[in-house]
Amino acid sequence: MNGKKTGRMLKTILTAVLAPTICLCAFGAAGCARSAHPVCEIVVKDYGTITVTLDRNEAPITVDHFVKLAKNKSYDGSVINRVQMGFVLQGGAGASDDSTIKGEFKSNGVDNNLKHKKGVISMARATDPNTASSQFFIMLEANDTLDGNYAAFGKVTDGWDTVEKIVAAVKASDYSEDYYGAVMGFLKETSYFTIETVRVISE
Repeated sequence: MNGKKTGRMLKTILTAVLAPTICLCAFGAAGCARSAHPVCEIVVKDYGTITVTLDRNEAPITVDHFVKLAKNKSYDGSVINRVQMGFVLQGGAGASDDSTIKGEFKSNGVDNNLKHKKGVISMARATDPNTASSQFFIMLEANDTLDGNYAAFGKVTDGWDTVEKIVAAVKASDYSEDYYGAVMGFLKETSYFTIETVRVISE
């Protein structure tokens, strides 16, 4: 067999082998080059940037949803509307996409081993376990009562000083004048913190 013919045959074989892989990369969003730990930056107007590293291994649905909202700029202009001292800082209220996802936590039949330690980011939800949409919360202190009942999906890896500046800026007069403000830490609309952007830095 001459060299040219052999070369053509090898090229044909390689094309046949590689083509399915190329198609999977191009069209299968489960994708070839996705990281297990995407990194996102949450920019809070006048306060700074909070960097979060997410965990697809433990909460793939939640991570993909958060990344999608960030890429679609759904979080731009949304707000932090809750700062419950010693518990959570909650943001993402008013995002332009309010689609819901399955809750990835033990009481909803999903094995998620992330614990609600200080700095962990998790998804807020209503009573129904599958109502998480855009709102997320960052743990200000550890609270194991949330483990197995809320979908933790990453942690703050930079910008904790920004979290602390936001918390320090909240005064008693900033809370809504009802049960939700007094007990749950929800703010008056005039005291919300604006999320300028959430961007995917690496995926």
